[in-house]
Amino acid sequence: MPKVFTVDVAKCNGCYNCQLACKDEHSGNDWTPYAKPQPDIGQFWVKLQENVGGTIPKVKIHYIPYLCNHCEKAACMEACGRGCFYRRDDGLVILAPEKCDGCGKCMKACPYHAIFKNDELKICQKCTGCAHLLDNGYKLPRCVEACPTDCLQFVEEADAQAFIVGSTVNMPETGLRPRVFYRNIPGKFIAGTVYDPVEKEVIIGARCRATNGGKTVEVLSDEYGDFWFKDLAMGKYDVVIEAKGYEYKTFDAVDATIDVNLGDIAMDRV
Repeated sequence: MPKVFTVDVAKCNGCYNCQLACKDEHSGNDWTPYAKPQPDIGQFWVKLQENVGGTIPKVKIHYIPYLCNHCEKAACMEACGRGCFYRRDDGLVILAPEKCDGCGKCMKACPYHAIFKNDELKICQKCTGCAHLLDNGYKLPRCVEACPTDCLQFVEEADAQAFIVGSTVNMPETGLRPRVFYRNIPGKFIAGTVYDPVEKEVIIGARCRATNGGKTVEVLSDEYGDFWFKDLAMGKYDVVIEAKGYEYKTFDAVDATIDVNLGDIAMDRV
């Protein structure tokens, strides 16, 4: 039965266990015919990416594990002229090391940079989904087994439908139909702190609005005077802040292609 990887980004705490477990399983170990040893440095078949947005003190961090997507229309398979790649019944795409001459065509074809060159062995290498373990009684790849929060899972596609609906994949525009599905990747944010410069006190309950393309998001400043517009789609937003007894404060075309901290915002009394 075909299987897929699912990743709930909200559950990832950045422990790096997936990355370390993959390195431990494959570095220095020869799992022919599935894979030759992964070099100690230069390759991460599973790599955890740290994403830091904003500026102090308005900062958010999230982590996303990336690995081979084992695509349904795998560009690496089409690019290889030696028949090095094959797809298993469980959906894993394997690069057979004994057939590979390291030409690198698959590396150039993969938009995810998930294939690596082993200069010493003169072959290309990639994630195998730990097929050598799955074929010998193990139920899970090492990266999944090592995940303490169940952020990363390897499940039958039929059982993952509830997760897949509403999920996203890495670079869907490629049309390669990746089989690693992500949920709860945070959108961008715009944040700030509202205060009265005369009283030197924060303003609680200020009405804060962010508008983009006719769609408006509204929040109130909290007990610390902070406001957060979270999970925004990328784009430019007009931000308006109002509080009773104060003049409006506006920020035009705030660029939310990155996370934005508007800083401490002084409100002038009417």
